[in-house]
Amino acid sequence: MKIVQINATCNSGSTGKICYAISQLLNEKGIENYILYSLGISDYEQGIKYTNEKYLKRQALKSRIFGNYGFNSKGSTKKLISELEKIKPDIIHLHNIHSNDVNLKMLFDYIRENKIKTYWTFHDCWAFTGYCVHFDIVSCEKWKSGCVGCPQKKQYSWFFDKSKKLYQRKKELIKDIDLTIVTPSCWLAGLVKKSFFKDCDVKVIHNGIDLETFKPTESDFRKQYNLEDKYIILGVAFGWGNKKGLDVFLDLSRRVSNKYQIVLVGTNDETDKCLPDNIISIHKTNNQTELAKIYSSADLFVNPTREENYPTVNMESLACGTPVLTFKTGGSPEIIDEKTGYVVEKNDVDEMEKQIIRICENGVFSRQDCIEKAKEFNQEDRFKEYINLYE
Repeated sequence: MKIVQINATCNSGSTGKICYAISQLLNEKGIENYILYSLGISDYEQGIKYTNEKYLKRQALKSRIFGNYGFNSKGSTKKLISELEKIKPDIIHLHNIHSNDVNLKMLFDYIRENKIKTYWTFHDCWAFTGYCVHFDIVSCEKWKSGCVGCPQKKQYSWFFDKSKKLYQRKKELIKDIDLTIVTPSCWLAGLVKKSFFKDCDVKVIHNGIDLETFKPTESDFRKQYNLEDKYIILGVAFGWGNKKGLDVFLDLSRRVSNKYQIVLVGTNDETDKCLPDNIISIHKTNNQTELAKIYSSADLFVNPTREENYPTVNMESLACGTPVLTFKTGGSPEIIDEKTGYVVEKNDVDEMEKQIIRICENGVFSRQDCIEKAKEFNQEDRFKEYINLYE
């Protein structure tokens, strides 16, 4: 059996690390496998890069001008198919293929003609919309019957709204394909069953994390920032903005007393310009162990995300013994239970403030319960479910 995973990255970023973890498990079983990727550099010997960044930038510009997101990139797709021809896989596993690196029609025509069993892990909603990867923030439900007049068009196309055409083209892709959809959350599986993929087999395989890295980790973080007598409210994101709830933290910083300290990780110089003095900004950590130290130092992890699938940050926090307070968004609430966190209705900052005070000052959740819950997120156990699917 030969297996090929196709993804934007290899062993970097969330989806690239998932691909790598699956590949390692396949290696343990002696199953020949490869990762075909388009972005970044990887020294993984089973990773094969099939295009380059300059080409992808040109294709991204082309998509912006002509609005054909997902149906350009013919040159890179020819190279991708050339690699597939050399390998001749029995199974193709698709992940993130919307980085202007794949022409969907060409790839799916190849899969159809060669009758290759295909799995496609949806890390977002892009596969069943005309343009967007998420639609919650604009409360759009056009994807259920047919995208048209995309309210987020400007994010993907400067001039033309081709959402109706792209939606139809995506819908036609899956005809006569032996396709199984995998989603990391039950929430997303529910959406898939309302989309044009409704007749496909749909499996839920939750994402996992490395519990050898994310665990309670001692550090001098509190002493370093002079926070020994404060409740630390932590937020972690990469790409801070309203979708990740930056405005919520700004609001909370004006509401909570000086007994509380908000710490945001994953910020940058632009983010810093809008942060008040009473928020500690950490641009990035040197490694994941340093991030685990910050999670372990916090009293509460707050995730006011407005668009989400199955957030890794929630799992990482629980694994370090820190409870989670989240908006009721996507699959975010699925990660916690009544012993490890609390769910607030989206955009209800009043309730979020109330729960922060209740959880911190009353010691509502125990660190041990969080650690026990996190055992469910062992990435080896979760990704073995993919191996079981392949076999």
